[in-house]
Amino acid sequence: MILDDIAAPIVLAPMAGGPSTPELTAAVAEAGGFGILAGGYLSAGALSQRIAQTRKLTSARFGVNLFAPGTPTPVEQIVPYLDELVASGAEVGEPRFDDDDWSAKLDLLAADPVAVVSFTFGCPSPAEIERLHGVGSEVWVTVTSTIEAQVAVTARADVLIAQGVEAGGHRATFLSEPGDDLTDPIGLIALMQLLRGTVFPVPLVASGGIATGAGLAAALAAGATAAQLGSVFMRCPEAGTSAVVRDALTVARPTALTRAFTGRWARGIRNRFLDEHTATAPAAYPEIHYATSPLRKAARESGDSEAVNLWAGQAYRLAKERPAAEVVQRLVKGCRASLEAAAKRI
Repeated sequence: MILDDIAAPIVLAPMAGGPSTPELTAAVAEAGGFGILAGGYLSAGALSQRIAQTRKLTSARFGVNLFAPGTPTPVEQIVPYLDELVASGAEVGEPRFDDDDWSAKLDLLAADPVAVVSFTFGCPSPAEIERLHGVGSEVWVTVTSTIEAQVAVTARADVLIAQGVEAGGHRATFLSEPGDDLTDPIGLIALMQLLRGTVFPVPLVASGGIATGAGLAAALAAGATAAQLGSVFMRCPEAGTSAVVRDALTVARPTALTRAFTGRWARGIRNRFLDEHTATAPAAYPEIHYATSPLRKAARESGDSEAVNLWAGQAYRLAKERPAAEVVQRLVKGCRASLEAAAKRI
């Protein structure tokens, strides 16, 4: 089991769309954690190149994350929102559906295996998991509920990534409509207790709102074997985080869940676009992702933080501009100190 071999109980979150880079993945792995390279939004060819580049930077094992495909959304459910965006003066792209090169990426990872293949937005079929097991890869599935966890365990996933509602970026929910889980969103510690209380016989990786050694210690105390962190690494020099997002991470503003940018619930720093369009954005991923792509690209290029998705977890303000290795070292040191302090109080 990979988690038994890493020196630091830290997993790099696969932050697709910019922050994830071979350099960041390698840096976390070299520092004793486990790096996961984002495969979302990439073609199989581009992902292959990033895997090769990561291997040039580190001899440590690392993983790749894939987005499980969903189903198309009827166009009539999308048009009113597109009309709203056009009326606001936004440049709108084609709201198309695709499966994120799913089959080609599975073929790639079967032919050129990595240590771990993790999944977001769904659980692969038992046959797909068996195929990856057959080439020596572990399969990790991101879950947000005990129902999803049971599906993943039944399909023979090796590890569950328990994602609490505090997490930045997209919610990984896959057994309900994208909005349903928000009627009673589950926080990380509650989710960890529920999963452990159900006695799932697989290791858990805790994800959501962890940015300090104390937070890491809390996740381990709740039953996690390791914790997956994203926002705390977004200001690292190795990250591909855009300038406009880097700047936004230095300002104390609240976060919120929204479908406005992609058609799927995701947590980001509140800005004008999020506030104006969250109430009307439909559940239509990836159609809305493609529709808003031109306006988000223009906002990044112009430095307009009010019109771009600023994905970040609830503890993002604790992220500092430090090398990834130093972030890992500080987290481990703080975790040890917190666990020792807690032991003295018991």
